[in-house]
Amino acid sequence: MYKLKVITSTVRPGRKGPAIAKWITGAANNHGFEAEMIDLGELNLPLMNEPVHPALKQYEHEHTKQWSAKIEEADAFIFVTAEYNHSYPAPLKNAVEYLVHEWAYKPSGMVGYSIGPFAGVRAIMNLKADMLALKNIALAEMVNIPQLNQFMDEEGNFTADERLNNNAKIMLDQLVRWTKGMKAIKEDK
Repeated sequence: MYKLKVITSTVRPGRKGPAIAKWITGAANNHGFEAEMIDLGELNLPLMNEPVHPALKQYEHEHTKQWSAKIEEADAFIFVTAEYNHSYPAPLKNAVEYLVHEWAYKPSGMVGYSIGPFAGVRAIMNLKADMLALKNIALAEMVNIPQLNQFMDEEGNFTADERLNNNAKIMLDQLVRWTKGMKAIKEDK
């Protein structure tokens, strides 16, 4: 069973990302992954405060050491990202940039959402480019959720429709394949 980390992107009060992450984490656990959700709002990483560049892996702070270990143990990722100003939120950018080698040779699925019609596509495109620079392979298959509020109830729960569940299955099928392949590449040093 492959270890998957589902990482949310937003930290502000009232955020909807954790509800979506809970849904995709459940879908991943039912798809052969050992999935764990990481809510950046609960993780509460400060702005990057390591004195040495992360490429050297000489971490001084305990929060960085714990974040490094959590990401290192993963075989794959799913990023659940809102779209802020045509890109992904700063807390996710900060979390990604804390590390370098821990992201490498692992695949990532992406779930984008917005309250408007663009469904997080622009956020995902920016995130994909940044992950590629870290030798992380973002899948072509993704889940895009437009007009998010139609999927949220009054208690803040997210309910996917048939289209979203089907897109999640397609992405997860590919994520299993890429995880298997990238694991072999990562081990071939």
